[in-house]
Amino acid sequence: MPPTLRALFGIETPIVLGPFGGMSSVALTAAVSRAGGLGSYGLYGYSPERIARTAAELRDATDRPFALNLWAPVGDEVRPGEVDIAAAREVVAPLYAGLGLDLPEPPAAFLVDFDAQLAAVLDARPAVASFVFGLPDRAGITALHERGILVVGTATTVREAVRIAEAGADAVVATGLEAGGHRVSFDRAAEDSLIGSIALVPQVVDAVGIPVIAAGGIADRRGVAAAFALGADGVQVGTAFLRTRQSAASDAHRAAIDAATDTGTVLTRAVTGRLARGIPNRLVRLVEEAGEILPFPAQGWLLGPVRAEALRRGLGDLQSLWAGQGAPLARADDVDDVFAELAAGVPR
Repeated sequence: MPPTLRALFGIETPIVLGPFGGMSSVALTAAVSRAGGLGSYGLYGYSPERIARTAAELRDATDRPFALNLWAPVGDEVRPGEVDIAAAREVVAPLYAGLGLDLPEPPAAFLVDFDAQLAAVLDARPAVASFVFGLPDRAGITALHERGILVVGTATTVREAVRIAEAGADAVVATGLEAGGHRVSFDRAAEDSLIGSIALVPQVVDAVGIPVIAAGGIADRRGVAAAFALGADGVQVGTAFLRTRQSAASDAHRAAIDAATDTGTVLTRAVTGRLARGIPNRLVRLVEEAGEILPFPAQGWLLGPVRAEALRRGLGDLQSLWAGQGAPLARADDVDDVFAELAAGVPR
């Protein structure tokens, strides 16, 4: 029998905070860890130096285990010079003009080097390193284990979960199509990997011999209880925590989650070039209607300045409003209230 998630992570309650790439906060991550769960911090786009600073801030905020999360390279990431951005630039030019911004020129690189990020995580030595879009290579996983760092992968299909287990991961997140943010598929196209949590979780439990963490559509005690009934050993929750005042979400983003309905989210490539679930707004509609979407990560780079300025000005219509289908169940403003509600669904 695999160890329980509690024993594996050294936590009291098997509740994991979803890592928010670009929207994580030290306050929220530390609060979940202090409450007895596993706080997670998304490091998408972080330089090695920023990773080191963030890990130090987390250690100052909590002495409990936490996870650092990275996006593994899939191999389809485009580089500057490999893609024609002219048509997509024309689509977003009115947004730049309306915000008083100059259209950008391609940088030397769209992404921070993954190996450099992984080296920084190795130096930071979190209790857990979690990954989306696959895992590091065998040498990377060995290096993490040699530093005493547990490895968690994320799967959107049973086959991905099996690959993660066979690669040597210590636990796997089975994330259903209901989940907010990016669909983190790596075995085949995200559009061909849209499996709901009720179907996905028990099949992953049956297929792997490591603890399974259920994710997607879980926002209250009922979802937690259902996940355990399906055989999961823990849950990962994103949107319900994103709505709290301790997260790095903007007030406009929180308001959009608060106003969401059961049909209020969409899957779109408009924001970053990869399929992701969020609340549609002017930004998404403009890009989708034009039909000019650059591949990842060029699309995210192109819209980055617009989203950043919209965040600064509180303009929700031009931000990325990531949210899952459980958003209408996310009603608490404080992380401790969310955690207590979720914990009430954990079997005793």
